[in-house]
Amino acid sequence: MPDTPWSVPQVITYSGHHVYDNLTEEQKGRVAFASNFLAGDASLLIESLKPRDEGLYTCKVKNSGHYAWSHVVLKVLVRPSKPKCELDGEPVEGSDLALQCESSSGTEPLVYHWQRIREKEGEEERLPPKSRIDHSTPGRVLLQNLTAASAGLYQCTAANEAGKESCVVRVTVQYVQSIGMVAGAVTGMVAGVLLILLLVWLLVRRKDKKRYEEEERPNEIREDAEAPKARLVKPSSSSSGSQSSRSGSSCTRSTANSAPRSQRTLSPEAAPRTYRLVGPEARGSEPKRVHHAPPAKAGSTAGRLPSPSRPLQTV
Repeated sequence: MPDTPWSVPQVITYSGHHVYDNLTEEQKGRVAFASNFLAGDASLLIESLKPRDEGLYTCKVKNSGHYAWSHVVLKVLVRPSKPKCELDGEPVEGSDLALQCESSSGTEPLVYHWQRIREKEGEEERLPPKSRIDHSTPGRVLLQNLTAASAGLYQCTAANEAGKESCVVRVTVQYVQSIGMVAGAVTGMVAGVLLILLLVWLLVRRKDKKRYEEEERPNEIREDAEAPKARLVKPSSSSSGSQSSRSGSSCTRSTANSAPRSQRTLSPEAAPRTYRLVGPEARGSEPKRVHHAPPAKAGSTAGRLPSPSRPLQTV
């Protein structure tokens, strides 16, 4: 019977030439006599030992009316469960980083041990020189002033009398320069995306503006070209004593049908034309010749011509 000799629960008993081993629900089917109890050896066998089997067991033997008592304390050891390794802090160069290791179950006391795993030749299994074990929190190690030498694979082992279990964690030290480069790269990417969006927006706006101008072009009021200005043209014939034409009015021609002004200079040597009088008096008689005075000089003739800037008035 467990705990004390006066406790009511019984584990196994022999009475009336019969063994009773189903006395407790928790240990039903897991207890038996280890040897020949009739010969005086009443050793107890407990199979599939569990933590709740721990306690004080008492063996009581009755022989010829006499009782003999024997006590034994059973302590069940449970090996540690697989611990969980974690990092507490930022693994940045120059900062402090804590390595934590904890097992959720196992018989106390649990002992934790940290070591470094050798991955390359020349690496040591010891912790870095600037490391400190936190005795107030078992399984916690503080790595101070991280450097490139602090990087690597670390192993934590949790152990007790029943066994041990371990876990590993990798420490990667981040350098300040690498963080700055990453920040610069991210900033550059963001700026590039914004620039692309700006270019797309400008192209779309330009396209919309062009389409708007094409749609508004048929509605515009266009002005006709300015009408050509009239220019003074020298009459085809003239006399020295008269500046009037045959019809008595001045004649103008369009700029499109007239020659340039530079090509219309008077020739002083041009022969005067002969005009014939037409009338009832001249019928049946010889035509009279009209003699014209010699043409004036080019300078005097040009001086009598009206100014090109003034309009020609009829007389």
